[in-house]
Amino acid sequence: MTDWLGKPYYSLDAYLKEKFGEKVYKLSLDGGMTCPNRDGTCGNRGCIFCSEGGSGDFAGDRRKSITEQIREQKALLRQKRPVHKFIAYFQAYTNTYAPAAYLEKIFREAILDDEVVVLSVGTRPDCLGEDVLSLLEELNLIKPVWIELGLQTMHEKTAQYIRRGYPLSCFEEAVKELHRRKIPIVVHTILGLPGEGTEEVFQTMQYLNSLPVSGIKLQLLHVLKNTDLAAEYAAGKFEVLDQDTYLTLVIDCLLRLRPDLVIHRVTGDGPGELLIAPKWSQAKRTVLNELHHRMKEENARQGGLWRRNQKL
Repeated sequence: MTDWLGKPYYSLDAYLKEKFGEKVYKLSLDGGMTCPNRDGTCGNRGCIFCSEGGSGDFAGDRRKSITEQIREQKALLRQKRPVHKFIAYFQAYTNTYAPAAYLEKIFREAILDDEVVVLSVGTRPDCLGEDVLSLLEELNLIKPVWIELGLQTMHEKTAQYIRRGYPLSCFEEAVKELHRRKIPIVVHTILGLPGEGTEEVFQTMQYLNSLPVSGIKLQLLHVLKNTDLAAEYAAGKFEVLDQDTYLTLVIDCLLRLRPDLVIHRVTGDGPGELLIAPKWSQAKRTVLNELHHRMKEENARQGGLWRRNQKL
C-alpha cells in the first residue's frame, strides 16, 4: 500500500517531500496581467465566481517587481518557521496573457532565485499560443514548470453558466500540447457549482482520470462579495454545500481518482473580508482534520474505487 506521509490521499505535501526531500512553500505572485474574460476579448465581467482580484487575493503586490514580491513573501513565511525551498506561483488573473517576451522576463526573474525550485503558472487553455508554449518548454529544462488550468467542470452547460469562456475542446488541445512538451498539468475543479449534482462531479473526475494530467485541485465553491455569483445567491437561486455534504463529496471524488494524481487542494479558504458563504470553510484546519478522520474511519483511500479502463 502506498504511503502518502500517513494521509489517505496523495497530497501535494507528500509529493514535494518525496521530490525535494523537505517541505516546500508557495510564494503567491502577481505578474500584473488581466484576463480575456475581463478585458472584452471574450467577456468583461470575468467568471461568475471570480473576485476583483482575479483569484489572486492572497498574491503579492503587482506594483512591485517579482524579486521584491518574492523577498517580502519569504520574509513573512520565515517569521513562523525555517523555510529553504519555494514554489514561485503566478496566481492572479491569467498568467500567460501577455507577450512572450514579457512572460520570459518575469518567469526567469522568479526561477533565477536559488531557493525557488518550481515555477507554477495559473492560466487559461485559450491563452497558450505557440510562442508561450515554446517558452514554457524552454524554462522547464531549467527548473520544473507546472501549468495550472482552470477547467472547473467538463460540462458545457455549467461552463456557460459560470462564463468560463472557452469550450472543452480548447482545454483538451492545451492538455495535448503541454503533455507533448512534457510540462506537468494541474487542473482546477470546483465542487458545488449550481446545477451540478454528484453524478456530474463524478463525470468530471472520470474525465480527468482519462487525461495525461499530473495533479488536481478540488475547490469548494465560494460565494464572494462583488461577484455575479453573489447576486445569484442572494436571490436564492442556489444553495452552498454544508460541511458534511462537502466532505462526503470530496471523499467520493478521491475514491474515484487515479492514485498517481497529486491532490493539490481538497478545500479552500477564501479571503475573510470577501467571503459570503459558506462560512464554515474559514476553519480550514478543522475541515482538513475532519476529512482525514472520516477517511480513516471509513477506511477510504484515493483510488479505492478506481480501476484502469473502468467507468465508474
